[in-house]
Amino acid sequence: MILKELSEAFGVSGHEEAVRQIIFEAIRDDVDEYRVDSIGNLITLKRGTGETSFKVMVTAHMDEIGLMITHIEDNGQLRFAKVGGIDDRILLSKAVYVGDNKVPGIIGVKPIHLQEDKEQEQVIKYDKLTIDIGATSKAEAEQLVKIGDYVAFATSFADLGTVVKGKAFDDRAGCAVLIEIIKGGPYPFDLYGVFTVQEEVGLRGAQVAAYAVEPDAAFCLEGTICDDMPKKKDVSPTTELGKGPAITVMDRSFIADRRLVQHLVDTATELGIPYQFKQPLKGGTDAGAIHKTKTGVPSVVVAVPSRYIHSPVCLLSKSDFENAVRLMQEALRRLTPATIGK
Repeated sequence: MILKELSEAFGVSGHEEAVRQIIFEAIRDDVDEYRVDSIGNLITLKRGTGETSFKVMVTAHMDEIGLMITHIEDNGQLRFAKVGGIDDRILLSKAVYVGDNKVPGIIGVKPIHLQEDKEQEQVIKYDKLTIDIGATSKAEAEQLVKIGDYVAFATSFADLGTVVKGKAFDDRAGCAVLIEIIKGGPYPFDLYGVFTVQEEVGLRGAQVAAYAVEPDAAFCLEGTICDDMPKKKDVSPTTELGKGPAITVMDRSFIADRRLVQHLVDTATELGIPYQFKQPLKGGTDAGAIHKTKTGVPSVVVAVPSRYIHSPVCLLSKSDFENAVRLMQEALRRLTPATIGK
């Protein structure tokens, strides 16, 4: 399962090379053109079967949240900053890899036996933590790592039956879906499969790619928030595991094109593919940059729900993943310029 390779790859925002290489090897024989742009996006073209100038871009971002080394203490401990949105509460005592050589480390925290009562009631801020790589001096640590090195969580992928666990399903799940879409073509129009960089730090790669491609319509693939754990209060979950791919109608970064939303719903309904709507106004995606490009691009997001997103380990449903692939392939086969009034 290529999701395993993608999940375990080291690819914090701005350092997506290893992820890009895995993707390239998977699709190189299934695309007609490919290039890596100046910012690191992998832009591929799969030519369509019909004679039309209609261009559709499907994106998924390669980067993951992580950390970056900012300082090395005299005792060899490493200070760090966050890259992307990370809750300080999930950092304590986590295993990590530092730098290209994947130096193993642990995010250090004072043992509970030594904490004062008030400390146990507080969230320890990330700038109070350090990464311990076993070095006993600054000189020793500098032989292994350097300031500016990226840090990723040391999480292995596992198949748990109906679900899989791993890191970075936001958005390696989307990347895996896009790989299957490319392999499932061709489609009636030219399909630009774009694997973007630096989404987690401001949708930067998508903005550059959309200007280059100038698509007529765009679909963004994501691994999205799932919040279906038991609660005292009956509150609608953002999405639920096992209920199908999630279609976005609106998030903090954009309002989905209603024609594309309806096209997805009609496709799913006709073929009996389960789907759900993501609770509006949660999160943001590459569509936030793409839909504002040049004269505007009708855009929509389809996502695989993932529990514990933006943390060291996530869970997703294999059926949700498979249905996301099927929904997207069939929706693209049925898509025409008339869908968006062209």
